[in-house]
Amino acid sequence: MIKCSSFSKKKNHKYIFGLIGKGISYSFSKKFFLKKFKKESILKVTYEIFDIPNIEEVLSIFNNPYLKGCNITIPYKKSIISFITELMPEAKIIGSVNVVKIDKEKNRIGYNTDILGFELSFKKDINKLSYKNPKALILGTGGVSSSISFILNKLGIYHKYVSRKKNKDFFGYEEINQDLLENYKIIINCTPLGTYPKINLCPSLPYEYISSHHYLYDLVYNPPKTLFLKKGEEKGAMIRNGLEMFRIQAEESWKIWNS
Repeated sequence: MIKCSSFSKKKNHKYIFGLIGKGISYSFSKKFFLKKFKKESILKVTYEIFDIPNIEEVLSIFNNPYLKGCNITIPYKKSIISFITELMPEAKIIGSVNVVKIDKEKNRIGYNTDILGFELSFKKDINKLSYKNPKALILGTGGVSSSISFILNKLGIYHKYVSRKKNKDFFGYEEINQDLLENYKIIINCTPLGTYPKINLCPSLPYEYISSHHYLYDLVYNPPKTLFLKKGEEKGAMIRNGLEMFRIQAEESWKIWNS
């Protein structure tokens, strides 16, 4: 494991960890890790936000000799794979990476901790629901939606994606109606809609057909209660935001970097 003393070998430099994404000023990641470092007296280490306009710029980040690991967020969880040296099995199956570890040989190893974060937080609620053969809608088709699908398959929950572009594999938003919502009681938002500062946005759904029989999960955690969740709560639905998922996957990231 990387211990506090090992971070102090370079007197004038800190080991670096960070978050790579686009439009990610809202993220809690830097605050979370800096607080963790201080609490655990981890010295000579920092955590940075790498907000880049295109994925090709990730190479300049990876070339920093003091970089030891990164979290990856929207919209690069799939495209980052082209810049990875080695993929762990689950990340390879899912086709989505949210953690990169850089080893002593400068190999860039891709992991997926989103699946654990979602599974542990989701199961707390799903075990309370009295659904028989539940069905779920996954809003969005980005990298994290693949992780959600992986866990729903593991739990035996039938699901369909909802996309702005309709095709044979996805529902289009215009297809979501009362009959469909009576069959799909679980709705999981994997889009960034509603993320701070654009808090007045939400997925385009007929919320009038949401009821107390529905469960709405939003991977967004800033703000704590998005418009999507507020609309569901107004109809009596059970709701959960993505904060616990974020915390679990972040802790798992640290374990990976220290292994």
